[in-house]
Amino acid sequence: MSDIETSNSAHPDLLEMLSGQVERAHAPEQQKPDEVTSQVIPAYKQQDESGAGEAPGELLPETRRALVALLRHGVIMAANKRLLFDTLCRDQMRIQTRLADMYLHMLLDEKAGLAMLLQQDGVETDEEEEISTLISRRTLTLFDTLLLLVLRKHYQEREAAGEQRVMIDIDRIEIALHPFLPLTNSSRMDRRRLNGALANMKERRVLAAVRGEEERFEITPVIRYVVNAAFLEQMLDEYRALAGEATSGSAVEDEHA
Repeated sequence: MSDIETSNSAHPDLLEMLSGQVERAHAPEQQKPDEVTSQVIPAYKQQDESGAGEAPGELLPETRRALVALLRHGVIMAANKRLLFDTLCRDQMRIQTRLADMYLHMLLDEKAGLAMLLQQDGVETDEEEEISTLISRRTLTLFDTLLLLVLRKHYQEREAAGEQRVMIDIDRIEIALHPFLPLTNSSRMDRRRLNGALANMKERRVLAAVRGEEERFEITPVIRYVVNAAFLEQMLDEYRALAGEATSGSAVEDEHA
């Protein structure tokens, strides 16, 4: 997903949406017994907050833009797209209703400034029938999984220390990954491989580039929802044990070589 530019649009003025102006006479005219006066109210004003029963095309223009941006990017961060994020927060019930029709829902973390598109829970798919989905499932490589774990560990530690924005440089990532190298069938870090994995994490919005520093990254709050903190230490311990076994196995093979 690539970033797109969005234009700002103000809320339409109610006066502009009325078909004409009402002129008041100096003396009110006598109303016929069966005549009822009415005010013209825009269609979207007549709907409830959930947006249920809205006809196609009746979302506000800025709401449409925010919904399209979420569908296109998958993640909207308040730090980068404040107007879009504010719109998602304000019209979240209407947006959730539209997304539900596509087997999707929006995870909204207002405190962290994060809106993320997720597959709807409990959706059963039939392999013989192609069910339209906007979220493709991609299997992570072992190296990507290890990278996610060390990033999540660093994020958790720095967040506990009170940091609002968590940064990490490539040298620190290499040091954190070093104990797991035996699992990757390599005795030293391949910088080109690491750069490719880091680019993948930026594409997934787990990492964000730091302006002016090519080898430094910001770990975004998306990491919270990719790696469960409750199982982080357990997963790290299991991979450390596997790495230890791989190291022992390599040593035995060297002795018999």
